[in-house]
Amino acid sequence: LKTGAWVTPLNFRFTDDDIRFCARTSEPVAFFFDEAYRERIVKIRRELPTIKNYIAMGTKIADNVESMEELIKNSPSSKLSVKLEDEDDCALYFTSGTTGSPKPVLIQQKSLMCTALTEATNHYLVHTDRFLMMPPMYHVAIGHMLGTMLVGGCSILLTEQVNPMNIVNAIEKERISVAFLLVPWAVDILEAFDKEEIKVKDHDLSSWRLTHMGAQPIPPSVVQRIKAYFPDMQYDTSYGLSETMGPGVVHLGIENERKIGAIGKPGLLWDVKIVNDKDEDVKQGDVGEVVAKGAGVMKEYYKNPELTAKTIKDGWLHTGDLGRIDEEGFIYLVDRKKDLIISGGENIYPGEVEEIIIKHPKVHDVALIGAPHDRMGEVVVAVIEPMEGIALAEEEIREYCEKNLPRYKRPYQVIFDKIPRSPTGKVEKPKLRDKYSKKA
Repeated sequence: LKTGAWVTPLNFRFTDDDIRFCARTSEPVAFFFDEAYRERIVKIRRELPTIKNYIAMGTKIADNVESMEELIKNSPSSKLSVKLEDEDDCALYFTSGTTGSPKPVLIQQKSLMCTALTEATNHYLVHTDRFLMMPPMYHVAIGHMLGTMLVGGCSILLTEQVNPMNIVNAIEKERISVAFLLVPWAVDILEAFDKEEIKVKDHDLSSWRLTHMGAQPIPPSVVQRIKAYFPDMQYDTSYGLSETMGPGVVHLGIENERKIGAIGKPGLLWDVKIVNDKDEDVKQGDVGEVVAKGAGVMKEYYKNPELTAKTIKDGWLHTGDLGRIDEEGFIYLVDRKKDLIISGGENIYPGEVEEIIIKHPKVHDVALIGAPHDRMGEVVVAVIEPMEGIALAEEEIREYCEKNLPRYKRPYQVIFDKIPRSPTGKVEKPKLRDKYSKKA
């Protein structure tokens, strides 16, 4: 980044076709990769014509591939004389969204600084903080790490599998003060505590002052369960997108725990409002699209001016998320615009229903999708992943929904299956629709 070059991080799970797609789009000149991927990269390098330099990290280096270690050793230590401006392009991220193929998001230098400032101020970070970095580093969730970097704090990378024991051990051993948790990770930790697979009293977790969560609507019940184990734990909700260089556009605020369930208010360098399809402000309490303006907004969808023009209007980024604002100015996320289910003329927001069903003591995870229906247009399909090792019958779910949901929001169909999630914790609803969204 200090040379003025662009960085394009790739998902290590990408197939060869994914790599070819990203290379055609970004036209890179150099490719850095771990030695574990050496054979794959060497195999397809003829199909990546713009790449002139291949640099591997490790000891098993092939012909015409440079060693990262040697490259660093032989590079001059003199200070770079490149002058960088806020508006300079610096990174191309491929979204890991929930709506199909990844889109290339072009980020500017000012976006990185905006994210660092937002993260540091939202969470009151100081140089003595130690942050546990678990989100994937190819994703703009790396913005979490930039705030710690800005204040001179320390980020600890969890190199082992993300599971409850490894997380708890890392917090204890490394004296972690701040951790970002995706909802599935938090639920797994809480279940391990509940079953006493991990006994809290056996671990010194006194350094852990703050948990913040994001990447999806946060069920208040999950936060309440965390607070039951750690009454003095600070909590914050972070909201952001790849198109905003990651987290913090809206955040709850450590001092606003009474409003758990809201995503909060705009961060330090952000303006946010709720609009209708004509881009007019909606009335307080009405549902509309969340739009955001700030230094962190992407420059464009690279090489796609049409989609860029649809997404950024007069500087306002249209997020595709539906939300509402209460009388105190707190924003509540309702759902993705594309996930809205319209059944018999009624708008059903899956996130609101999911928040109710996840409270069932036998439910580990849940996702709602719409299925075509001749009479109703669409009906609600609930895909439910029960707690591990616990039997859950459809009739139990139906009785629970009868007590807790109005008739039109109740699932027409209940399916028990594992909920697919991306590495950043988002439910992969396109996969569920492909599998289950047949005519009901």
